[in-house]
Amino acid sequence: MDYKQALKFMLISTLSFACMNSIVKHLVQFSAYQIVFFRSIGTLIFTFTILLKNNIPLLGNNKKLLILRGIVGVTSMTFFFMSTKYLPIGTAVSLRYMAPIFAAVFSIFFLKETVKPLQWLCFIIAFIGVVILKGFDTQVSTYGLILIFLSAIFSGLVYIVLSKIGNTEHPVVVVNYFMLISLFVGGVLSINNWTTPNGIEWLLLLALGVFGYFGQVFMTKAFYKVASASQIAPLKYIETIFTLLFGIFIFAEVYTFWSLLGIALIIIGLVLNAKFKEKKL
Repeated sequence: MDYKQALKFMLISTLSFACMNSIVKHLVQFSAYQIVFFRSIGTLIFTFTILLKNNIPLLGNNKKLLILRGIVGVTSMTFFFMSTKYLPIGTAVSLRYMAPIFAAVFSIFFLKETVKPLQWLCFIIAFIGVVILKGFDTQVSTYGLILIFLSAIFSGLVYIVLSKIGNTEHPVVVVNYFMLISLFVGGVLSINNWTTPNGIEWLLLLALGVFGYFGQVFMTKAFYKVASASQIAPLKYIETIFTLLFGIFIFAEVYTFWSLLGIALIIIGLVLNAKFKEKKL
């Protein structure tokens, strides 16, 4: 078990995701569908290369579940990209991380799992953060809030589908399906919402997939370095801190005391949930 190396990998992962989030925020002139399209292209270059190089079957075994994972995933991603046009990027990322709460609720019905009492307490803390964020910060758009909650709900469903898939599929096959479906959905929906990129915009759009891919790869490597997921899972929320700082220094976003308190409570609630989830009580 190498916690220091896992921490290094998680820092690279969260920084990569934060860079991707910031590019999305910068490219406000493009529709969410077009961003989904280009986000997929960048990642598919890596996934196809790995699958072909290692002779891994492209179609996988559980085709229906893989397609479902792709559909649910692209829906969540599209709502997230849409929400960034109405919310400060740090706020959007924080609220998207409410996904584990919805996943826990869905797991009761679809996976017959139980949620520990302390987990419900953690969820209440996180929801109090949301209430403070919306109730006291007038900058938070109601429409943006609806979009990001839809993103979190569908992201929670992704957890359920991945649990159903389990270890029956190679991780790269799962990501490849996700990106192929995203490419198709984003491409079709972009037809009537297309804006032709100019100059460096091409590079930024393709960089979305590169940062997204490395974020995912280094997160996976980090989980392999520790014995228990609960040791490393809370570090995912460093992405929120990186993204919030980018929002302040790059986009001159202003976060009030109430918005920072709300974000802090959301992160605290979800970090504690990750700790209690695997703890035997």
